[in-house]
Amino acid sequence: MSSMRPDLTCRVYPEPDSMDIDHLDRLPDSVLLLVFNKIGDVKALGRCCVVSRRFHTLVPQVENVVVRVDCVISDDDSSSASSSSDKSRGPFSNLFRFVFGGIVKPLQALSQFLGPKRASSSSSSSSAFGSGSGFGSLAVGTEDDGSEVDQAGVTHHSPTQVLKNFNEIRFLRIELPSGELGIDDGVLLKWRADFGSTLDNCVILGASSVISPGSIKAAIGQDNGTDGVCSNNGAAVGGGDDNGSIPDSFYTNGGLKLRVVWTISSLIAASARHYLLQPIISEHKTLDNLVLTDADGQGVLCMNRDQLEELRVKPLSASSASKRTLVPALNMRLWYAPHLELPDGVILKGATLVAIRPSEQSAAKKEVSDGSWVSSAFEEPFGTAAKMLVKRRTYCLEMNSF
Repeated sequence: MSSMRPDLTCRVYPEPDSMDIDHLDRLPDSVLLLVFNKIGDVKALGRCCVVSRRFHTLVPQVENVVVRVDCVISDDDSSSASSSSDKSRGPFSNLFRFVFGGIVKPLQALSQFLGPKRASSSSSSSSAFGSGSGFGSLAVGTEDDGSEVDQAGVTHHSPTQVLKNFNEIRFLRIELPSGELGIDDGVLLKWRADFGSTLDNCVILGASSVISPGSIKAAIGQDNGTDGVCSNNGAAVGGGDDNGSIPDSFYTNGGLKLRVVWTISSLIAASARHYLLQPIISEHKTLDNLVLTDADGQGVLCMNRDQLEELRVKPLSASSASKRTLVPALNMRLWYAPHLELPDGVILKGATLVAIRPSEQSAAKKEVSDGSWVSSAFEEPFGTAAKMLVKRRTYCLEMNSF
């Protein structure tokens, strides 16, 4: 039996030289940067930068960066005195205040990458990053590193601070945890806005309800007269008016008023997002594309390189009280369908598409914006819905600046 025992003296060990080799060091910087650009997420990059000095040097050169916000806290949580003044600011200011009150969540190891920050032990998160009127400001939290700290031990940083050590950003995407507009379950409301120094164009798609193919039979005949699906002697749902005319009931049952609220609310949300992006745009001259969206996919603000440069050069017309970019006088086109059946069987009740652009937009921008900018504003299946709506009768509206 003793002959069956392994001979420990014959055990194989790796050569000392091979143990000292770090094969990751053999990768060129260009390959590592490709990997970091695929990662994109600022939290993950924050963790990568503390792995080694080499990583810490390369992370600031990343061109594609994604900042995902985790949660939202309102200025009201830290300043009860301001609640009474908020009531006098109007419904739309209060509607969006909760989104821009500050955004907080620990980002593991990211504080190692942020660099020195100004500290103030007597300042709350609201006073450090919020204005105390109209809107606060976006804030991303990290672990306590001696900077602005709230009672929960979370350090607050604005996106500008989080991004300040990135030197080569070309494509930036910031994602809010949810859309600003509180809408009822089943209601569809999406918007996309393009900005330069002010609004270039905005497209809004809405529907009073969305009916999936499995629930169409239950919906037939249950219309209450407001943007509903109507039965047509047992015919299939989705035929609609051949000429695309808006029924008279649309003006009397609150349908038009609801669309006006959707339009104004979407424009305010877009202009507030645009206002908050100014510091980032001014500090990152290499930006080619910037997108500010939300996890719900409710609203998307886009800026290309020309629009970013325009904002840096031309003065911004903004309201410091409401913390948003002022919107100029607008021309709007509206398309409406009491019910719209998509190719996949989904039905939109009270489907509405609104295309908006400034009344005094330059001829060059009008040429660029004419054409497919309306129907291509949304991803599928909503892109198809927009294409179907623009084939219907067009209604023109005007709105003053606000």
